[in-house]
Amino acid sequence: MKRVCKVLGIVALAAALCALAPSAQAAGPGATPTFTRDVAPILQQKCEVCHRADSIAPMSLRTFEEARPWARSIKARVESRQMPPWHIDKSVGIQEFKNDRSLTDEEIQTIVRWVDAGAPKGDPKDMPPPQAWPNEQGWLLAKLYGQTEPDLIIRSTPWTQKAGANDTWWKPVAETGLTEPRWVRAIELRPGTVKGRKITHHAIARLQQEDPEFPQNADQDAGSLTNTGTFMEWAVGKQGEIMRPKSGKLMLPGSKIVWDIHYSNGGEDITDVVELGIYLYPKGQEPKHRQVLHLMGATNAGGVDIPPNTVKATQGFFALRENGRVESFQPHMHLRGKAMSMEAVLPSGQTVVLSYANNFNFNWHNSYVYADEAAPLLPKGTLLKITAWHDNTAANRSNPDPNVWVGYGDRTVDEMAHAWVNVTYMNDEDYKAELEARKARRAQRTTEQQQQ
Repeated sequence: MKRVCKVLGIVALAAALCALAPSAQAAGPGATPTFTRDVAPILQQKCEVCHRADSIAPMSLRTFEEARPWARSIKARVESRQMPPWHIDKSVGIQEFKNDRSLTDEEIQTIVRWVDAGAPKGDPKDMPPPQAWPNEQGWLLAKLYGQTEPDLIIRSTPWTQKAGANDTWWKPVAETGLTEPRWVRAIELRPGTVKGRKITHHAIARLQQEDPEFPQNADQDAGSLTNTGTFMEWAVGKQGEIMRPKSGKLMLPGSKIVWDIHYSNGGEDITDVVELGIYLYPKGQEPKHRQVLHLMGATNAGGVDIPPNTVKATQGFFALRENGRVESFQPHMHLRGKAMSMEAVLPSGQTVVLSYANNFNFNWHNSYVYADEAAPLLPKGTLLKITAWHDNTAANRSNPDPNVWVGYGDRTVDEMAHAWVNVTYMNDEDYKAELEARKARRAQRTTEQQQQ
């Protein structure tokens, strides 16, 4: 597995941790961009989350001296939109996200013009203040709540992945230790060490508890695990989730975490654990709505069947049994993954495209978190339709062998076709109220814009 920026590459968390760097007045249309005035603010906002000293990107871009040798490479990557990694098609579906790390056309042109002009440094006085980042193994979200670490940390049983060993799926069970119900407002999940990131392909934490009052808590695709809801999933490019105000996940007394961890060969003996960091609402604060992470799409062995030298589409459907707000969309495929869409088939029969990731990259399992006013509000009875496209041809540079038949499986050389989708459920009264409130807010913004 390529050692890309696997953990910290989620701008939603970065933006929550520090204010965006203030920049001096940008260069005018005819002025030459400089690093200190024009480029450094862009790198701080969209790149430093990975590209900084002692992090896991291949180089730091925090200073002019660090960035200047890479100027031409930076230009090539941003022009082709390979970096920062963001695979949502900008011509269809929802375009407002809390964690949008993509560059605007203007930002790309600023970087291109800077490089073409010889990558000048500019006036040191124009340099914005440096961003403050946690250390390599620091908990990203702790600062949000005035803490140094989560309220509850649950660790998997240690596993040693031997050098050269085949892929391993490690599925221990850990007690949460809770003796009373507690509501969760944020979650982080990560390999416990830097070396652990070399071997951890993905890690899923399922919450196992007896919860008959909320059937949606049972993951519809959890297989043989009884009453097990998906609590959190970590993969390349993702680390944590923050619940929206008035929503959360409920953990009950006696609950357990059922781990599903995929370890791969790291070229040396590595022992690691996966750490689940949980941030709880203060006692007495109970959110009104409950959020559930669902697995949607073609999630079983018969759902993925790709002939050699073929591009093939696969579909799966998920029925909303209650009204809900879709919070996020995270495509999950392997090396032959090409694209994935999520559509809402409304009870009226109307179909609406919510999101389309048209350039899926296995090295980056981005979770696209919708902005507050853009997160889809959908009535019960809506079908969420997940369509995945796999490219099993030689045109796919990531394809290990286009001449083999590929089916569903856990190995990286096998395939999957599902999305992780967070849904916050609400009753009819709350759903109607949220629709009306959003309509009023939009009308107010329109009025304000017209008055400007």
